[in-house]
Amino acid sequence: MSRHLLMRLQAPLMAFGGETIDNYGVIREFPALSMITGLLANALGWRREESERHDRLQSRLIVGARLDSDVQRMREYQTAQLFEKDQGWTTFGQPEGRAASPSYSMQPDGRKSLTWQRYRDYHASLNVLVALRLESADESPTLGELADALDRPARPLFIGRKSCLPSCRVFAGWQEADNMLHALQTAQLPDLDLRFRLQWPDGEGTLAGDRRIDLCDERNWVSGVHGGWRPVREGSFTASGVRQ
Repeated sequence: MSRHLLMRLQAPLMAFGGETIDNYGVIREFPALSMITGLLANALGWRREESERHDRLQSRLIVGARLDSDVQRMREYQTAQLFEKDQGWTTFGQPEGRAASPSYSMQPDGRKSLTWQRYRDYHASLNVLVALRLESADESPTLGELADALDRPARPLFIGRKSCLPSCRVFAGWQEADNMLHALQTAQLPDLDLRFRLQWPDGEGTLAGDRRIDLCDERNWVSGVHGGWRPVREGSFTASGVRQ
């Protein structure tokens, strides 16, 4: 059996980001591999510029997730008034403005402005159990070092977006299991006889009625964009079926 680290992701709002198109920030049902990598790196106190460390950690992670509550979505509508010569903060360290455009309209004070609109989706009151292990297990950071960092993070932890703060202890213990599916089926099962939905890496067990899909949720931490595909499986089970 292998040792798996458990994380409990629970918060009033959280966001498992998907492919953002234009001004729509959509979410996925399950946490992305890149999000788990970023959360752990944040706990360890790594800086975003340490891209090689992030890439290496992401490549070592074997991650699965189980939804312990129904998925409820909430869409936030954001607006901001931008004036013609306003400049904004950028991740590459230089302020950036917008070129003059007929989109700006004259305001009573003589300045031109436009209203910037964004839509951001969130999971509301979601409860997710994440199981993970590392290959190779002896390389630093180890699972023990990750557990210590989650309990004593170098910076405040958030789940997907900085406004999404966890409402409980993130490190949730350990689970010995044959593979990732086995860990998700046996770890901290609620007493309620619900049907739980799961996502786990292909090759880590199969479930009757599951499906294999290719998922793009890895980040190239050097270029800052997502790319590549990895096979995962999704399925569901009931706790009573496992206990039988």
